[in-house]
Amino acid sequence: MKYIFVTGGVVSSLGKGLTAAALGTLLENRGLKVALQKFDPYLNVDPGTMSPFQHGEVYVLDDGAETDLDLGHYERFTSVKLTRLNNLTSGQVYQTVLNNEREGFYLGKTVQVIPHVTDEIKRRIHVLAAETKADVIITEIGGTTGDIEGLPFLEAIREFALEAGVGNTCFIHVTYVPFIKAAGELKTKPTQQSVAKLREIGITPHLIACRCEKPLDKELRQKISLFCNVPVEAVIEEKDVDHSIYELPLVLQRERADDLVCRVLHLDAPGAKMAHWQEMIRKLVAPQHRVRVGVVGKYIGLQDAYKSVYEAIIHGGIGNDSGVEIVQVDAEELEKKDGEKLLDGLGGICVPGGFGERGIEGKIRAAQFARENKIPYLGLCLGMQIATIEFARNVLKLEKAHSTEFDPDTPHPVIALLDAQRKVTKKGGTMRLGAQPCQLTVGSQAGKLYGSFVVNERHRHRYEFNNAYREKFEKAGFVFSGTSPDGKLVEVIELPSHPFFLASQFHPEFLSKPHQPHPLFKGFIAAAHQQMHKKPL
Repeated sequence: MKYIFVTGGVVSSLGKGLTAAALGTLLENRGLKVALQKFDPYLNVDPGTMSPFQHGEVYVLDDGAETDLDLGHYERFTSVKLTRLNNLTSGQVYQTVLNNEREGFYLGKTVQVIPHVTDEIKRRIHVLAAETKADVIITEIGGTTGDIEGLPFLEAIREFALEAGVGNTCFIHVTYVPFIKAAGELKTKPTQQSVAKLREIGITPHLIACRCEKPLDKELRQKISLFCNVPVEAVIEEKDVDHSIYELPLVLQRERADDLVCRVLHLDAPGAKMAHWQEMIRKLVAPQHRVRVGVVGKYIGLQDAYKSVYEAIIHGGIGNDSGVEIVQVDAEELEKKDGEKLLDGLGGICVPGGFGERGIEGKIRAAQFARENKIPYLGLCLGMQIATIEFARNVLKLEKAHSTEFDPDTPHPVIALLDAQRKVTKKGGTMRLGAQPCQLTVGSQAGKLYGSFVVNERHRHRYEFNNAYREKFEKAGFVFSGTSPDGKLVEVIELPSHPFFLASQFHPEFLSKPHQPHPLFKGFIAAAHQQMHKKPL
């Protein structure tokens, strides 16, 4: 088995996860079985309790693991199905080590970062290797080289490489080559310093992926090669892509990054055939159609908060050969007088998931606007609950109808806490999480879009539709087209009298890929196009 470790230097948010995912795409298309893994140095056990402003989106896996958003990139770019084994945090490492110490696992030894913490990190690589039986495991190390919290992970992979032997490990260091506008040139010094820091730790990268705004010329590549002790051809240019992150595998292929990795790892694999990927990029760069949709949320100022939602909308566009302009609508702005003007000219409105009361009334106004004006509406998790509250208030005339999450004293709790959640006191990892089966109604719009009547979708919520109100809603034409197999939990709602008004309690965005758009997003974009252009795709 071969191992690739992706580290980062200079600054955070360079795109280590995208680099790992794009490389995984190329290696898969060379016929290799790939597994991907993310190590996060923070002390949280997982990101499930972290604010989107701190961490961005929480990405949920089939087994219910709440993980880093980079795992979303891994699943979107490759065919891998991830589990909780694919994300490790310092919190999990120390929790395991301390539990082992309490149980006497270390036989009275002094417990230290080296070897006990580093051994636990290495163990998780071996466990994933045994579980996946992949040809190549790509492990991304979160954070920035030099951060104190990341040192145990870097030490662990240094030790791991030594144990694995020459030809079985490859280190890729993603760094930043800034363009100094006043000087009119790119500067390599931050890259030199970052690699020097990595080498102090005992790791010499085999490839250096240089994030930059301007192209690297031959002289700059030679300079980085000389001062960072790598061959010139191993200095990879990762210039900002022109249109989409999905161009990155083709960028790395042009730079022959996959060839270099295969050479380092002594892998004999045919070149990656990427014609299908190129056609997908063509649909992104030069689509046959155009559509404009709004995403209404309270974390609009932070791009990563709705990462999977934005990507799934783009995938829906790819599935319809349509370019999508995503308009970010701040839910709080909708609450102001004439706030609905923000929704003018949209072909569709999407309300994603979220927590907390801020912006709720604005989201309810968005759902009302979509329903009354026949604008295609797609609600995700909280977006389904919002649509339910809006219908209860404005169609059923249930005054002050609400969710008990936001108004515990509401006279009409149309959304209430799940029975299984009533005795839960801890926050982390205690929601209804992961893949759950959903039974769809024959003849429903959801059933037609899926082309199936039993689906498995990923969940992350504590509240649900209150079945005490079910009969009232059904009499008014509100259709519950998807439920749990026992019929007790509402999973999908729709309005047959509307061109496209559909919402799910689950998160379909977590299962969408650029080459396999999720059916609900594909249908949503098709409906939005018809709304804007008054003709079907």
